[in-house]
Formats: sequence, structure tokens, C-alpha cells
Amino acid sequence: MSTPLNSAAAVPSRLGVWLSHHLHSIVFSLGRASRKPWATLLTVAVMALALALPLGLSIALDNLKHFAGSVQQSRDINLFLKPEIDAVTAAAVAATLRERGDVAAVTLKTPDEGLADLRQNAGLGEAIDALGENPLPTLLVVTPALADDARLATSLEALPQADLVQHDALWRQRLDGWLNFGSRLVQVLSVLLGLGAVLVVGNTVRLDIQARREEIGVLQLLGASDGFIRRPFVYLGAWYGLAAGALALALIGISGWALRPPLTALSHSYGSPFVLQGLDALHSAMVLLGTLVLGWLGAWLVTGHFLRQTRPTET
Repeated sequence: MSTPLNSAAAVPSRLGVWLSHHLHSIVFSLGRASRKPWATLLTVAVMALALALPLGLSIALDNLKHFAGSVQQSRDINLFLKPEIDAVTAAAVAATLRERGDVAAVTLKTPDEGLADLRQNAGLGEAIDALGENPLPTLLVVTPALADDARLATSLEALPQADLVQHDALWRQRLDGWLNFGSRLVQVLSVLLGLGAVLVVGNTVRLDIQARREEIGVLQLLGASDGFIRRPFVYLGAWYGLAAGALALALIGISGWALRPPLTALSHSYGSPFVLQGLDALHSAMVLLGTLVLGWLGAWLVTGHFLRQTRPTET
């Protein structure tokens, strides 16, 4: 009757020992890192710089996409009508275009409205007054309803009332190409520098393993499992990764704080409300988790390689 009770009591005891060793490994690894502050700081700083570069490039690229978003999303086509087209005919052309399935909206701007915009936004009041008469044609701003706006622009050019069609598809395609190239560059740098961070952690943990080589040999002779021996070193690598991620985020934050005022002033001088954006709490947490995994992986690989070489063999 007592055997099941004793067996049931042994299960939480084993679980408690397992959790206790994990907790001890976490605290022990943190203590070892803190006892070598300069070496730890050097390792963390090297990792942080390696991680901050692709992270900063990614943030800069996201801000560039945000800054160019209005240009990318603005697919409007400017259709300038011939000078002899009067207001009634222009309104009829606009009404006809609105009935097309590939047109989402049409905005008509009369020559007087265009002249008022130039006078107000471009500061050309004196030059306009010197002209005497309004040289501007009627403008139809056509918003495409479909993704293939190049075909719509071609069809607008064929209209008998059309004098000039302005369509910036080629410029947007080039901008998209550069942004896609920047995204791929960030991905390549992230992989390369992330691998560098793994190697830095691995080398640091390797030195710590070498310093405890005799202790590890004794544990192996006593029958300790690889997981038991590896656990403190893996947590040490995780601490390195977490600290490097925090320092990288701090470096990015300081850089953003230094760049935000002049960039905001520059964008406001062009009449743009653009403000430099940083990482939010969710993405910052993802960065910390990613760097923690990198540190854990580097330590896990190095420790596993060492244990495979030093594991006692039966004779």
C-alpha cells in the first residue's frame, strides 16, 4: 500500500531537482559573467555592434519605406487636356472616365484652380501677375482602380482631348527595386553578422570551458549527463546574447535620438510631416528574444562539440 505513495512522491521530487538545477545554472552563469566584468563587457560590446548594424539598417529602410509610402501609394495619373477644351467638355470627359471600370476616381482642376495652387504653394505670385493671362490647361487627376495603371495611362494618351499624360510608373518601379535591394542587403547582413555573434559567444564559452576542463572531466567520470554539464554554459551564452541585444537596442535608441531633430527639421522644410520612427515594444522584445537564442545556440554548439571530444570511453 505504501509503494504507490512513495512512487508518487518521487515524481515531484525529481521535477523539483530538475527545476532547482536549472535555477542554480541560471544564477551560477550570471555570477560567472559578473566576476569577469571587463571580459564580459568586451564580448557583449562586440556582439552588440555586430547586431546593431543590420538592426539599424532595417530601421532606416523601414523609415525610408514610410517616407516614400505616399509616393509609392500615389498612383494618380495627371491628364492635361488641350488648351482649347472648355470647362463643359472637360466635365464631360471626366464623367466618361468615371464610368470606366479601371478608374477609381477623377478630380477635375480648372485652369483658375491650378493658377491659385501655383500662387499659394510655389510663391510665384509676381511671375503669374506678369503673365497677364492664364496659360494653364484643364487638369484631370485620374486614380486607377486596378494595379495595371500603365495600361490606363496608355489609353488616356489615346484620348482626342488629351494633350499630355504624366505617369510616374517607371520612377516608382525603380524606387521599389532599390527598396527590395535594401531589404535583401539587410537580410544578408543579418545572417552574416548573426553568425559572427554566434561565433563570438562560442569562442567566449569555449575559453570558459577550457578553464573548467578538469571539473568537467570529474563530472563525466561520476556519470553526469551531457545536459547536466552543458546547462550552465548554455545559460551563460544566453546571458551574453540578452545583454548584447539590450546594448544594441540602446545604441539604436541613442542614434535615433541624435538623428531625429535634424531629420525632422529637414522633412518639415519640404512640407512633409515625416518623423523618424524607432522600434516599438513588441519588436524590441523580438530582438531581445532573437539575440538570446543566438547566444544560447553558440554556447550549445561549442559545449556539445567539447563534450563529444572529452566523453569517457569504455575500455
